[in-house]
Amino acid sequence: MLSHIINFSLKNKLIILLFTVFIIGYGLFALSQIPIGAVPDVTNNQVQVITTSRNLSTQDMEQFITYPVELEMANLPGVKEIRSVSKFGLSVVTIVFEDDLGTYLPRQLIAEKIASASEKIPAGFGTPQMGPITTGLGEIYQYVLEVEPEYKNEYTTTELRTIQDWIVKRQLSGIPGVVEVNTWGGFLKQ
Repeated sequence: MLSHIINFSLKNKLIILLFTVFIIGYGLFALSQIPIGAVPDVTNNQVQVITTSRNLSTQDMEQFITYPVELEMANLPGVKEIRSVSKFGLSVVTIVFEDDLGTYLPRQLIAEKIASASEKIPAGFGTPQMGPITTGLGEIYQYVLEVEPEYKNEYTTTELRTIQDWIVKRQLSGIPGVVEVNTWGGFLKQ
């Protein structure tokens, strides 16, 4: 059989040359269409529930916000893992789902449970919100607005929060690839 292939190749050089050029061309085209990243995204299927509060300590955030949200999300179908981080004024609960559920079904399930979780959080302590559709690789760059020591008495925490909301947040939101900028801390000017 191998000798027949070799004999056919020697007798039909033009067909073999055209076939080889076609294979090389198709390979180069396929190579140009492959989405290659510097860091491949191997993130699992997850949804984040983010709650901010103006002045709750870490322990209070855990007790009054993070725990009720975790408890409400625990019995959702397809949940593999629930992780959380509580900081001063910030609670982030990450719910990891099985990969075969897709992107939108878990978000719909979470949206339904957020309402009942909100009822268990005391009034004025914060409202849970679903994070944007992003992967774990895109999450969170945290920064702090600080004032140089010689200007320390010129800016209050309310003014720093206003600068964050009206200047820094708007500039960061205009950068391609930035999905959402969440602000926590300071006092909201009303």
